[in-house]
Amino acid sequence: MKIPHYSKIHNRFKINSYHYDQRELTQVAYSFIKEGAPYEEVIGAFLLDWLDTSSVINVKTSGSTGVPKTIQVSKQAMVHSAVLTGEYFGLEAGDRALHCLPVDYIAGKMMLVRAMILGLDMHMMEPRIELSSFEGNYDFCAMIPLQAKNALPKVGLIKTLLIGGAPISSSLRAALATAPVDAYETYGMTETLTHIAVSKIVVPQQPFEVLPEIRIATDADDCLQIEAPHLSSTPIQTEDIVSLVDAQRFTLVGRKNNRINSGGKKLFPELLEQELGDIGMPFFFAAQPDSDLGEKLVLLVASETETPFTIRKKFNAVFESESFRFLKEIYTLPSFKYTPTGKIDRPSTLKLL
Repeated sequence: MKIPHYSKIHNRFKINSYHYDQRELTQVAYSFIKEGAPYEEVIGAFLLDWLDTSSVINVKTSGSTGVPKTIQVSKQAMVHSAVLTGEYFGLEAGDRALHCLPVDYIAGKMMLVRAMILGLDMHMMEPRIELSSFEGNYDFCAMIPLQAKNALPKVGLIKTLLIGGAPISSSLRAALATAPVDAYETYGMTETLTHIAVSKIVVPQQPFEVLPEIRIATDADDCLQIEAPHLSSTPIQTEDIVSLVDAQRFTLVGRKNNRINSGGKKLFPELLEQELGDIGMPFFFAAQPDSDLGEKLVLLVASETETPFTIRKKFNAVFESESFRFLKEIYTLPSFKYTPTGKIDRPSTLKLL
């Protein structure tokens, strides 16, 4: 597999169907910064950073698993990651891609890197939750789940759709599984330069399969370890508890720091959330201290109209099942706290109680 140097912009790369060489791309970047909308200013700043002489670039983490921070990543590693994605999905020079993610974070940055390195025709949209205005056919696009939900009537215009950044609800999974699009759930993080594994969105949910050159293992706590030579000379240690299917596939169980020990019973909020499904309101399971159990399982629901009583009554048949026998409390809040990338900020929301 030939990996081009990060300084080599593909001669088929386009923005909104217009080709730019490296000098013209610099002018476009300055134009975005001086005259563009706020989202275009961020694009312009990233392009200038990419085109400068430094071999590294600063990237902000989303804060979904800790305090947001800025880390330095290798431009050449980003190129390598882009090539792996292109190889896995069969992307070719000249393919049309739709860019609708904020470039403030790694997912939006990597969409641009893929376009510049693979020679894609990148069509830029303001990164809104509502994406009903896009027209034309596209070979490749990445969205967060809420964008995909709102774009369902038009996903047939996209050949390959990647969805990441937050869990996919059971109702969205069912809708995408029957939609005229090849949709994939992604697994990754800022430190892995977005996805290192993908799962075709079907019902029932399938294991994640790693991209070429990626190897996986688990530690003593069953947390995923990622071997990616283009990213690190040592395995990348995650806090995600997984079940390995084989050397190339795994299923997610939950975050290690989300695991609840209730009277000796280990509970995983993510699995319970999958089982509860889509209840029409944001929700998540969490733990609270308990003098007898150590930790007790609680459910938080974002609603201005429902009460704990009405929620339990409405979903009593589900809560009576064996999976939820450890549920001790239900709380409702008018709204939840969210990270800048749209994920529920569980620790901050719990503090609201």
